[in-house]
Amino acid sequence: MGSSQTASLWVLLGLGLAGILIMTRKLKQVIREDFGAFVEKLQLLPPPQPAPPKAPHPLTGLTFAVSDVFDIEGHVTGFGHPDWAKTHDPASQTAHVVSTLVQGGATCIGKTVVDELAYSISGENEHYFTPTNPTAPSKTPGGSSSGAAVAVAANLADFSLGLDTIGGVRVPAAFCGIMGFRPSHRAVSHSGVLPVSTSLDTVGWFAKDPKVLGRVGHVLLQLPFASSRSPRQIVIADDCLQQVKVPTDRIAQVVVKSTEKHFGRQVLKHENLDDYFNLKVPSLRKFHGEKTNGVVKVSSIKLLAHVAQSLQRHEFKQNHDEWINLVNPTLDPATSAQLYGPPESSDMEVEICKSIKNELHAAVNSLLKDDGILVIPSVADPPSKLGGKPLLSEDFRSRAFGLLSIASLSGCCQVTIPLGLHNKNPVSVSFIARHGGDRFLLDTLQTMYTSLQEQADLVTNTKLSKNALTREQSAEVSKEKGNQAFKAKEYQTAIGFYSEAIKLSGNNATYYSNRAAAYLEIGSFLQAEADCSQAINLDKKNVKAYFRRGTAREVLGYYKEAIEDFKYAHVLEPTNKRAAAAAERLRKLFVQ
Repeated sequence: MGSSQTASLWVLLGLGLAGILIMTRKLKQVIREDFGAFVEKLQLLPPPQPAPPKAPHPLTGLTFAVSDVFDIEGHVTGFGHPDWAKTHDPASQTAHVVSTLVQGGATCIGKTVVDELAYSISGENEHYFTPTNPTAPSKTPGGSSSGAAVAVAANLADFSLGLDTIGGVRVPAAFCGIMGFRPSHRAVSHSGVLPVSTSLDTVGWFAKDPKVLGRVGHVLLQLPFASSRSPRQIVIADDCLQQVKVPTDRIAQVVVKSTEKHFGRQVLKHENLDDYFNLKVPSLRKFHGEKTNGVVKVSSIKLLAHVAQSLQRHEFKQNHDEWINLVNPTLDPATSAQLYGPPESSDMEVEICKSIKNELHAAVNSLLKDDGILVIPSVADPPSKLGGKPLLSEDFRSRAFGLLSIASLSGCCQVTIPLGLHNKNPVSVSFIARHGGDRFLLDTLQTMYTSLQEQADLVTNTKLSKNALTREQSAEVSKEKGNQAFKAKEYQTAIGFYSEAIKLSGNNATYYSNRAAAYLEIGSFLQAEADCSQAINLDKKNVKAYFRRGTAREVLGYYKEAIEDFKYAHVLEPTNKRAAAAAERLRKLFVQ
């Protein structure tokens, strides 16, 4: 072998070894030993156990981590940004909530990564790397308390603390497949916790075990012993569940079956939250600044998303604008866009937001009373791929914050409950109880948790008939079930089946038209109009869609458009006397 060949061989071997080293380093970066959850390891030990016959500390034997927004004496609180850490001194005392847990017998093992300035729900932080989601490693872990959720999901801690403003605990719990509890607003001390938005911030916690979640709750909420109460109503928000990008039965059926097992079918109730909030939160009309016949043109839940984000942005700037202007830190484009993209809120808009909070608080408490549970999806979308654009989109944030704002703005308590996987993504559901109903919510979770997991497994493992059918066949089956429910005047159930048909086959005008008919029956005229318009886009000769849209528009006050719809239905079907009569009636009343 010549010297040139020998040299070439050594070069190839060197490149190969270099490649192996680079790949090894990359793999270590992708999944580090602690999943990238921690920014700092430490240890705060509990006091000695009391002498018998006194009971041991309630949290004895448990370990926990805290998000890097909680002060620990002698350590700098980083707030998810290195410039914050550089410009602030170590804390002079430990946050009250952390001290309470340590005094209760738990051992604190470290501080965990948060999103930049705890402002995002993605879980991605370019300054400290993004913690790896143990349940779905290629997906985002959710934020802002990403590291705290990952620490629990990866079994590195028994429980952890996070800050929930508009989902900072609930989103990472959902994305990582664990439980996350947001207590009633101001139920837990915020002393020694960096604020994001004072009127929305709540200290929350994560756990895998519902018993651990409850034990932590009893210590932090200082709950005395009392007998548990069973819910007298479990309210399923059908319109919210229809937003989720998983089959409806993956959540609704699981909750219904578990409820029937423990409390009986009679406690189940269905509600359209969008309509309910339109009626009970009148200040939403002022916030939107546009109304027709007293009906808000935009979804009330979407408006709540805007209200929550406006309030969060306003209060964050009140708390931290001085520091940002002084230090001029490098901010992630997404954070900067959310903070400084929208125009400043006026004093009047801020006051309207506060009125909406008060009205929503009263509305949710009135709906649930002392013994009700509201069932909604935790999140509308599955976790995005790392670095994916959907998390930056307005549409994604609107869907997410619409659901998350219900508890954030009302101040009610909420728990995120995992329900296994669908297409390798975590699925979850959320239970909400009235403000101050934290014990009741934790007790209900303890009662239902095991059966919820059993029902989730059952749904996952029994797809036999559905898998044997094509999507179109399955959609037709759902439509027929919807028709049967409609005939039985079970309109909410019918809407659920029609929605399932649309998810399976979204290009069928009949499904939208049929769902519109059900919406008309329950008085959801905005949704009926939207469904009819979609049906007409798919089938320009859908007589029923024109007639039903005309009916919806008449109630909404769009009389000229209603007349046109009725006329066109009559043109398409000259024998349709109802359409002709409706057009003539409106013409005489409103057309000069």
